[in-house]
Amino acid sequence: MPEYPYAELAVLERNGFPESRHLGTLVGLAADGTVALRLGDADTAVLPRSSTKPWQALACRSAGLELGTEATALSAGSHTGEDRHVAVVREILAAAGLDESTLGCPVDWPEDEPTRERLIAAGEQRSRVRMNCSGKHAAMLAATVHNGWDVASYLDPTHPLQQLVARTVAAASGGPVTATAVDGCGAPLFGTTVLGLARAVRSMVLSEPGSDARAVADAMRAAPEFVGGTGHVNTRVMQLLPGVLAKGGAEGVLVAAAATGQAVAMKVVDGSPRATTVLALAVLRSLGVDTAPAAALTEVPVLGGGRPVGRLRLGADLQAALGDAPA
Repeated sequence: MPEYPYAELAVLERNGFPESRHLGTLVGLAADGTVALRLGDADTAVLPRSSTKPWQALACRSAGLELGTEATALSAGSHTGEDRHVAVVREILAAAGLDESTLGCPVDWPEDEPTRERLIAAGEQRSRVRMNCSGKHAAMLAATVHNGWDVASYLDPTHPLQQLVARTVAAASGGPVTATAVDGCGAPLFGTTVLGLARAVRSMVLSEPGSDARAVADAMRAAPEFVGGTGHVNTRVMQLLPGVLAKGGAEGVLVAAAATGQAVAMKVVDGSPRATTVLALAVLRSLGVDTAPAAALTEVPVLGGGRPVGRLRLGADLQAALGDAPA
């Protein structure tokens, strides 16, 4: 097989020493949809992980599942397991005549640290409903019930809902699904390209008002605390930059798009998400999006003994591609 070409996207410096380099693939689309930045092999398949959740939510909605704003945002998000998230998951399930025992995702502790510590102190155990993908799974189950499909096999890639997800991903990304895998939560995962992800997130924010895709995008931006949670970086981006949609995924994937059409997608090949938000904001800024309100998110702490001793900066390949844009 040919060697996969990567670009240097970010570098972490400690006391001036380049300690780590984040390589990967990145695509930036201008407001008119043209490719403004293309680093790495943007046409090679990647696994989008949780960055694909907005299109899984779209498939559920296309299958006839109508949810409120918070529930839609939760179905497209990776929540932090707070009580408000759990309450909405249970509401989605109850409306379909189900309970959390039907969730096919693994048990887990909530990502929200205060919630996790409280549950542990109370003697509670890991649960499926606290897992960050339980909102997506609840929506999939509810869509399955709505259509009279088999509930027990809802995570099978050949299930009617999962086939609809695959078609939705393919249509949004402009290319065929090139790989099928199992995500960490147990749901089918359909591979696409970084260029396809950029096109998909741009098309979602620019969808016609009243369309299913626009309903998902609007819900995520109206209730970002249900896409992530308290302090979650995706939530913070959308709170600080109204109109921007952002959704990260495991193993260094992130998609983001402004309401005016500028979009960015990336895959960091070492799997670390450490630089992804910094990279997305830099690219959106270079494309004309005012990201100043989110300036605090462009600094990644590099500490030594509890004190700042370094920084995360843009990599040489990305900086060269941005030209005179600020680093």
